[in-house]
Amino acid sequence: MCGVRGLGVRGWLLLGLVTVIVLAATGVWNPFPRLWDWVDRSQPISEPDVVWQQRVGGTPRSVTFAGDTVVVEQRTRVEARSLATGAQLWERKADWAAVAGGGRDAVVAVGKLLVKGYDLIDPTTGVVRRHDDDAVAVWTYRNLLLDARCVAATDCTLRAWDPRGTRPLWTAFLPGVSTGLLADNPNLLDSRRFTANRIDDGVAGPEAAPPLLGFPVDGRVHVVDTATGRVVQDVQPGRDERLAVIGGRLLRITATARDGACYFVLSARDPATGQEVWRRTGVNPRTSDDGGCAQRQDPLGARNVLVGVGPDGREAVLDGYDGRLLLVDADGEKLLAVDDRYALVRSADKESIAARELATGRGLWSRPVPGRAAAALTPYAAVLVTEKPSRLVALDPRTGRELAGLRSSANALAVGPSGMIIGEGREIGYVRFGAGAPGDPGPLPPGTDGGGGPGPGGSDGVPGPTGSCGPKRELCYEQDDDKDR
Repeated sequence: MCGVRGLGVRGWLLLGLVTVIVLAATGVWNPFPRLWDWVDRSQPISEPDVVWQQRVGGTPRSVTFAGDTVVVEQRTRVEARSLATGAQLWERKADWAAVAGGGRDAVVAVGKLLVKGYDLIDPTTGVVRRHDDDAVAVWTYRNLLLDARCVAATDCTLRAWDPRGTRPLWTAFLPGVSTGLLADNPNLLDSRRFTANRIDDGVAGPEAAPPLLGFPVDGRVHVVDTATGRVVQDVQPGRDERLAVIGGRLLRITATARDGACYFVLSARDPATGQEVWRRTGVNPRTSDDGGCAQRQDPLGARNVLVGVGPDGREAVLDGYDGRLLLVDADGEKLLAVDDRYALVRSADKESIAARELATGRGLWSRPVPGRAAAALTPYAAVLVTEKPSRLVALDPRTGRELAGLRSSANALAVGPSGMIIGEGREIGYVRFGAGAPGDPGPLPPGTDGGGGPGPGGSDGVPGPTGSCGPKRELCYEQDDDKDR
C-alpha cells in the first residue's frame, strides 16, 4: 500500500493563498483591500490618459452622448454614466436601447426583443417619462422619434413624437411593416454609410430626421413626409430597379446587363408629383456586388449625398436633391468618409488624408497619415485611426486643428460636442477636446431639419441647399460661431 502524505507546509500555504484569492475575487472577503485594488486596477487605454476610465458590465454594443450623460448599450442591459466623472447613474435590463433628441432634451428608448412596447427614459435620472405597450419598432432622431404599432399584419400606424413629448405630432397609416422592422432603428430605404475599422458605426449619434423616409412594405416603398405624416408615394420597384429616398427625392436605380457589363441609370423624382427632376448614367452607386447587376444594397452615401464610381474608376459625390457633382476624386484617390458638408480623401500615394468642402469643392486641409488608416466624419470632429503606430486623432473637420491626439489601440465609440468616448473590451474612457472645440448646436425644433429653408417636407419639401446652411444647418452654426468670436 502506498502511504498518503500530508500537504506539507508549502501545500497548505498554497491552498490558503488560492482560497484568499477566490474569496477576494468573488467579493466574499478581502483581507487586503488596497492590495486587491492594485491588482484589479485597469490599465490606461490611451496615452495621454483619459479624463476618466470605467469598466462596464459587458462589451458595449453602442455608446451615445445624451446631454451630460453617456448611455452605454450592452447585450442584456443599458446604463447611463456621468459625463463629468464616469460614475454610473442608473442601470436596467434591456435588449436594445437608442437615444433620441439632442443635448439636455435627449431621451433613451429601451425595450426587449420580440416584446411589444418600449420605455422612454430620462438619461440623467433613469425615470420613465413615457411608456408604450404596443409599438413593434422605433426610429430615433435628433429632433424626432417615430414608432410603428400594428393591430393586424396589414394594418399599422406610424406615429411621430417630439423626443420629450407626450402626444403624437402626427400619425400615418401603413399597410403592414417589413418583417425586419423590429426593435430600434430597423433599416429603411436610404443611403448606406461608410464603415471604418475601429470606429463605431453610430459614432456620430442621432441625426436630424430627413424630410422624407422610405418604408419597405411587401415589396413596395411607402414614402412618408416627416413633417406632416402624409404618404406622398406608394411605389412598386421595377424588376431591375432599386429605390432609395435621399435628399428629399425618390431615387430609382436601374441596373441592366449588356455586353458583359452592368450599366446603371440614376433617376431622381419629385415624390409629390412623380416627375423626374434629374438623371445620370454611367455612375455605379455600389448597390450590387462583384460587378453583377443584382442590386442587394442601398447606395453608398450619407444624409443628402450619395457616392458612386464613374466609368473612369474615379469616385464621385452627388447631391441627392439636384444631381450635381459635388466632388470627383483624382486618379488613385480613395474616399474615406463623407457627409453633406465635407469629404475626407486618401491620397493616391497613401501618405496623407485631405478634407474638402462639398459646397465649394475647395481643399480645406491635409494631414500626413502614412500607412493604413480609417476615418469618419461627425458634426463635431473628423476622426482618424492608424494601426502602425496605433493612434486615434480627432480634428476640427473645417480647419484640421487637432482636438485630441492619442496613442491607443482603443475604438472610437462616440463623439460629442466636448469630447469623445473610446473603448477597448469592457473599458471605456472619456477624452475631452481642447479649448475652442466645435460647440453643440443644441436640439432642433420639432418638425424641422435645421436647414436654412423649410423643415422636412415643408412648403418646398426639400432640405436647405448644400451651399447655404446644409440640410441640418451645420454651416450656419459655424457662421454664427464665427460672428461671436
